[in-house]
Order: sequence, then C-alpha cells, then structure tokens
Amino acid sequence: MSADVAEAPTSFAFDAESEDEIARILAKYPPGRQASGVLPLLYVVQRQMRRQTGSAWVPRVAMDTVAARLGMAPIRVYEVATFYFMFNTQPVGKWHLQVCTTTPCWLRGSDEVVAACRKATGIHGWGETSEDGLFTMIEVECLGACVNAPILQVNDDFYEDLDAERTTALLEALRRDAPPKPGSMSGRLNSAPEGGPTTLTEVGGTMDAGAAE
Repeated sequence: MSADVAEAPTSFAFDAESEDEIARILAKYPPGRQASGVLPLLYVVQRQMRRQTGSAWVPRVAMDTVAARLGMAPIRVYEVATFYFMFNTQPVGKWHLQVCTTTPCWLRGSDEVVAACRKATGIHGWGETSEDGLFTMIEVECLGACVNAPILQVNDDFYEDLDAERTTALLEALRRDAPPKPGSMSGRLNSAPEGGPTTLTEVGGTMDAGAAE
C-alpha cells in the first residue's frame, strides 16, 4: 500500500487534549504574536492525527484550521509545514522509519540498515508504506547523533548502533507493538566507547603524589 492513497479528511477540529495544549502554547506569546506558535501547533495536529487515525501527519484541512486559529493566511502555514521534514504532509504508517544515510551513518553501515528494513517490511523505495500499513520508510539527512551511527529514527525515537541483525530484531518488536527502549542497540551507555571505557575506570581514586608534582 502506498502512503499517498489514503484519503485526506475533509474537515478537522482540535480535540479536547489538543485544545488544552494549544492554550498552554499560545500563553507563551504576547498579544498579536500568536503566529509564532505555528510550529508547535502543527506538532499538535500531527500528534492528534496519530491518536485518532494511527497515522501521524498534517492534512491540508488541518493547516487551514491552524491558520484560522492563529490569524494567518493559509499559504503561510503551508510554507512552514512543507519546509520542515518533521511534518508529514502525506499519511504514514504506524511506525515511521527515518533512515539516516549521510556520511557518518553510511561509513558505519547504514546500507545494512536500509537493506534490513526493506527485507523485513517489503518496502522497495523511499516514501513507500508496507502492504500491512504498519511501516513507512524515508531517507533523511543527518540526525545529529553521528557518534552512535548508524541511526534509525522511529516516529520520535532514536535507535542507535544498528546493524542488519539489530535492525531486524527492532522491526520484529515494532510489529508486535513492543518497541524497545530507545538508544544504543549495542548496549553501550550513551556515547561511551564500544567495549566500555579504557581510562578513568576507577571511581573515587586519589592522585599519585608524584603525578601531582
């Protein structure tokens, strides 16, 4: 199933949870400056769509609703929503696979991650959604976590230190609706060296007197 075949809604209204969030967001801006809240309101839309439909995206009718709430021309909201890649302007699967293939991730094996994703999901090209509607896969630019490359962003979470086997296991867990804890899939702590630290391994030690001199 391609991600572009789902029908766009013909109307959109903020639900109670979104309205509560919007009230907190707009309280941060002085009168007449509500348009500055366009980015967070688009996030509100995307999260509401995920709650209501299982697909986190921003349909155009929702952009119109954001424009009306903020007193903006709709085209200004369209410009923002289409400029930033974190807003999905087409429906996506339940699990949005965002694969970084830029140089650090590529050098660390992002080709393996891509191949494992395609094999496990049946997706052949970028921007496609799997036949079961669970997965959409896109190629993204640097995710800013190069030290733990290669990286796969799933929805809003980062999974790091991946290879083909770990990627396959991750996708199997997602298919079971049991996503593992985000972070390193190799077990290392944050961005610590692979294999553990090799220096400063003692806690609370005292400096040798001779070294102090």
